[in-house]
Amino acid sequence: MSGAMMSERQPDRIAVGITGASGSVYGVRLVHALLESGSQVSLILTAAGRRVLRHELELDWPAGSQDETLLLQKHFSSTAIASLDIDDIEASIASGSAAPQAVVIAPCSMGTVGRIAAGLSGNLLERAADVMLKEKRPLLLVPRETPLSVIHLENLLRLANAGATILPAMPGFYHKPDSLDALTDFVVGKILDQLDVSHRLFKPWEGK
Repeated sequence: MSGAMMSERQPDRIAVGITGASGSVYGVRLVHALLESGSQVSLILTAAGRRVLRHELELDWPAGSQDETLLLQKHFSSTAIASLDIDDIEASIASGSAAPQAVVIAPCSMGTVGRIAAGLSGNLLERAADVMLKEKRPLLLVPRETPLSVIHLENLLRLANAGATILPAMPGFYHKPDSLDALTDFVVGKILDQLDVSHRLFKPWEGK
């Protein structure tokens, strides 16, 4: 078959957002897994997300796409990741014609959920999520909040009805996790399942 008829599969382009909800480890572990799968990752951090990242994981990635991209590439040992400024509404992922294959927000704060549900695009992450909904592409939201108020539940239902996948950070225990990493990997594995990305982060339930 000629080279013109054969084309290599292009790497998936996935945008990952990390907001100010607790559980930034989910977003960081997800980025690791996506890069290992061969995907290209655009990372968007909210201001609150940066603060939680410093508090929970002691990772201090300063705002500024160029310097931050270099730090991210060093941290993840990959050149397939780039930082996008939360206020850069002219970034390519803000347009439906250049949208990524999917957007995952992990963890996703209830404030971010509410603004996306209301159709507000006050920053690049919210705009990218809005683009996924209007283009009918995968939008995965990983809320990490408990308990949930009626307002939270109504916003999540509204987004689910609009086409988003709501994947709460609720790890299972049937695989008998023996560490916090195993609990994290369970949730990240569920995200990868939704993205149709193969993984071995946990052993799936096969029945008795």
